[in-house]
Amino acid sequence: MTEPGGERLPLYHDDPALRRRRLVSGLIGTLLFAAAFGGIAGFIGGRLAGLIVATVVALPLLYVVLFTARRRSWLEGTTVLVRTWRLRRVGIADASRIDLLVTDVRGMRTVSLLLNAGRRGEAAKIDLAVYAGTGGRELGVFALRRLADALLNNIEADGMVFSELLVAQLKAEARGDAAADRPLYRLASAAPTGRLAQRFTMDAVSRFVAQLD
Repeated sequence: MTEPGGERLPLYHDDPALRRRRLVSGLIGTLLFAAAFGGIAGFIGGRLAGLIVATVVALPLLYVVLFTARRRSWLEGTTVLVRTWRLRRVGIADASRIDLLVTDVRGMRTVSLLLNAGRRGEAAKIDLAVYAGTGGRELGVFALRRLADALLNNIEADGMVFSELLVAQLKAEARGDAAADRPLYRLASAAPTGRLAQRFTMDAVSRFVAQLD
C-alpha cells in the first residue's frame, strides 16, 4: 500500500544487463571457489568429504549472491522500502541513527546512507553514488530531492545535516560541476585507501557540510 502522496521512487540503478552479468559472475565465482575447496578436501579425505566441503562452502556464498541480486529499494513518501526475501519498511523520520558509509571494492567507491530505525531494529542502506576514477553513477535528481526533504523531518538523528549534504549535491549538479567538484565525490575521495568500509561520524559530516558553499 502506498503512502498518501508517496509515489514510489527507485533508489537503485536499474541496469538489467549489468545485473545479469553480476549474477552470472557471482554464481561462477561461487562454483569455482567451492570446487577448489572441495577438490582439496576430496584429495585428502575422498569423494564424499570433497562433496561435503564443497556444499558447505557454496551454500553461504550462494545465499549472498542471490540476496544481493534480489535486493531493491524504493522511497515512498518518507519511508524506505527494501526488498530482499521479504519487503520491509524503514521510516526516515523515525530513524534513531543515520550514518554515512563509503565502501571501496576493486576501485569502485560507493557513498551510502545507513538508516537504523532503532525500536524495531529495522535498517536500510541507500546508495547515493558510485564512483570509479573521475566519473561514476549518482542517484537521480528527483530521488535526491525527495530524500533531502524526508531527512528534514528527522530530528532524533540530526537528519538536517544529511539533508543539507544532498541539497549541496543537487546545487553542484545544477551548476554543471564536474564529478570531482561535487560533495559526494569529495566525501568518497576523503575516505582512506586500503579500507573496505569507512563510516563517517556525525561530527565529520557536520564539519564537511559547514565548509560547503
